Amino acid sequence: MNTNFSLKYFKFGTHAISIQWPEEISEVTLCDILQFKNKIETSYPNAAIECVQGFSELVIYYHLDTIDLKDEIEFLKIQYDKRSPNNMRDKAQLWEIPVCYDLEYGKDLEAFSKAKQLPIEEVIRLHTETTYTIYFTGFLPGFLYLGGLPPQLFKDRKQTPNLNISKGSVGIGGKQTGIYPQQSPGGWHIIGKTPVSFFNSQHHPPSVFKSGDRLRFKAVDKASYLELETTRSRRPQLIKYQE
Repeated sequence: MNTNFSLKYFKFGTHAISIQWPEEISEVTLCDILQFKNKIETSYPNAAIECVQGFSELVIYYHLDTIDLKDEIEFLKIQYDKRSPNNMRDKAQLWEIPVCYDLEYGKDLEAFSKAKQLPIEEVIRLHTETTYTIYFTGFLPGFLYLGGLPPQLFKDRKQTPNLNISKGSVGIGGKQTGIYPQQSPGGWHIIGKTPVSFFNSQHHPPSVFKSGDRLRFKAVDKASYLELETTRSRRPQLIKYQE
């Protein structure tokens, strides 16, 4: 059974429409976005549109020479009522990501544990015992926006960002945790590192993750991390289809 939201539709430039849900991070909202996205994509010929989603927004880019956005908005409102009531978990996959929480890789782990008044072991336990939901990819190619971080680990981002966070770093920022898929600046608290590669332009698709998938972190020691980094494929491990 579908949950009907009161959606807002806006023209987004000359060839795009923004559809907005209530501003919240929830799996109910994510499921509705994915249902509507699927309905929209199957309503147009291949390559006619591109859908880009966020936590509570779906933007449709039209690859057409001429487009009447006012008519399109009315068309989309009708399609919303026709979307299929499928469950996003039916095809969701569960991924396991090895992470080394050694202080050499978790540059901020010690300071983070002190600030949260939690032993390092408890931070690691909380971080690895959770099953996270992948909402969407953004910020950097392959950067996963995850939901489900335990409230005990919530912590505002750093006031002064780090200009050089290494690829594979696992961090916490605000109410989220995530993995830096490439070297970049960032303001999250780095608590570990994974050898897994999250984006490769030579692969098809370049990222194996999709919205609605699940993800778990698995703690490994430094020796195991180095072995994984040098002797095994850096592709993530698929555990199973989510039940």
